[in-house]
Amino acid sequence: MRTLLTAAICAATLSSSALAVAAEDPAAVARDFQTRASNGGLAFEIVRSLTTEVGARPLGSPGDAAAVAWGERKLKELGFVNVRREEVKVPSAWQRISDRAELVGVTRQTLRVAALGDSPSTPDKGIEAEVVRFPTLAALEASAPGSLTGKIAFVDVHTRRTKNGTGYGEAVGMRTRAAPLAKERGAIAAVIRSVGTDSHRFPHTGTASWRADFPTIPVAALSNPDADQLSRALERGPAKLFLDLRSTSAPATAYNVVGEIPGDGSSDEIVLLGAHLDSWDLGTGAIDDGAGIGITVSAAKAIAERGKTKRTIRVVMFAGEEIGIKGATAYAEAHKDELVKHVAAMEADFGSGPVYRVTPDASFPAALQTSLRTGLAALKVDAGDGKAEVGPDLGPINRAGVPTIGLALDGTDYFDVHHTEDDTLDKVDATAIAQSSAAYATAAWLAATHPESLKRGSK
Repeated sequence: MRTLLTAAICAATLSSSALAVAAEDPAAVARDFQTRASNGGLAFEIVRSLTTEVGARPLGSPGDAAAVAWGERKLKELGFVNVRREEVKVPSAWQRISDRAELVGVTRQTLRVAALGDSPSTPDKGIEAEVVRFPTLAALEASAPGSLTGKIAFVDVHTRRTKNGTGYGEAVGMRTRAAPLAKERGAIAAVIRSVGTDSHRFPHTGTASWRADFPTIPVAALSNPDADQLSRALERGPAKLFLDLRSTSAPATAYNVVGEIPGDGSSDEIVLLGAHLDSWDLGTGAIDDGAGIGITVSAAKAIAERGKTKRTIRVVMFAGEEIGIKGATAYAEAHKDELVKHVAAMEADFGSGPVYRVTPDASFPAALQTSLRTGLAALKVDAGDGKAEVGPDLGPINRAGVPTIGLALDGTDYFDVHHTEDDTLDKVDATAIAQSSAAYATAAWLAATHPESLKRGSK
């Protein structure tokens, strides 16, 4: 009888604890996480550590290997468990050697240029040829076969400054399509205006193609002022461009870094927080995506300090996002049998923030959607009413059915430094990244403590 009475008391205690968690004021949760984030400053300190101790970390480079070791060490230092690296095989990891461009006219003017990822090298002595400007990608596509034989195509599309990145979405097509289209019309190389919103002489790199049939002619991006200079020269008559681009590529082994904050044992469900660990080679990868690493890791750490959740929080530092979401694709494949346990996922890959909108997946229970909107409103985060945002690294698991909580980071200035030498720690806003960390912690906590099962098909 005593055993039965003890069991009954324990059951009642657990039940009341679950009800207490369920009844917790979401706004109070958010305010608590905001206080923790602002007082501790952990998100910013994580970015400082990564960018100072490692710096640039393109996949397949020594920096990439150092970043993996850093990630494992940092998660262990912060008390994560089940910390591990998961292998990602990459058939071709591109590495920059050198870039040079000159406008050839009455004088030879040096232009600031950066080869795009996957661009082949120019011949040993470089390429010098007449330039043909296209104001849009459609204009290049409409040009006649053979019209660019022996020439260099220049696609000159400006990128609009927007909060949500739609301007980037409008312009980025020239980065992936300019070289293939130009090659089909006989061009020996292609250049584009940088896909960026700044007016500084920092060219924006990026992958030229995520397809297997990547461009087979050299392709590079001019900084915005240098694209302006080339355009002005062409207004005055024919102009030539000299390009000398050197790069190499080889198979590589990369790693996702994974760590967990275990749940209380009452559920095998997982809430995933993701960001990518790799970066381009030009800057130190502070905004893209050191900030995302700082946001997600600090959010999970804050949850661990606040108390036990029903569900496990899993942080994934994805490999190879910049060259085609390699790590995310490998993760989805390696964990395909347990994706049903992944009941919510969030990604941070758009700078330091702040978070300004939350859009939960429509498949979540109405009560969870309401608590997410209510809680995040306390952080001045608006409620979205459309489809939940899915970042690039969440794409593979989302297509497999894992629902997301879309947290929109303010990207108004993001494309000023994105993929440039100017992507350095001083661009990370300490106040904004603290709010972002609090927002991610709030959303993850509310999902991880929701009293009902969130597994698909459980409702």
